[in-house]
Amino acid sequence: QVQLVESGGGLVQAGGSLRLSCAASGLPFNNYAMGWFRQAPGKEREFVSTISWSGSSTFYAESVKGRFTISRDNAKNAIYLQMNSLKPEDTAVYYCAADPVVGPNWKRGDMDYWGKGTTVTVSI
Repeated sequence: QVQLVESGGGLVQAGGSLRLSCAASGLPFNNYAMGWFRQAPGKEREFVSTISWSGSSTFYAESVKGRFTISRDNAKNAIYLQMNSLKPEDTAVYYCAADPVVGPNWKRGDMDYWGKGTTVTVSI
């Protein structure tokens, strides 16, 4: 059974930083692109970032470019999202996702697997 378990969310002041983690199990991790989505209260889920299976390619939503950094550790079956210069509009539930393909499917949110999410709240 595939499991994606997020951690690292919390409450932080605007301008602060958080590091999210996602631990994966039950899937051939090295064969999967991994990434993050988020859903703010009252809004639709949106793409945040993805990283290829090798880690050589990364992609970001325009709203987080230059502030967020995605990385992965294939030895630990884990990915991370370093979030700096956080803004109140980054407040959302952040979801880890996995899919073997890196393409338009990530913009559509058409993923094979999802985590249950971790909540990030950025206060003014």
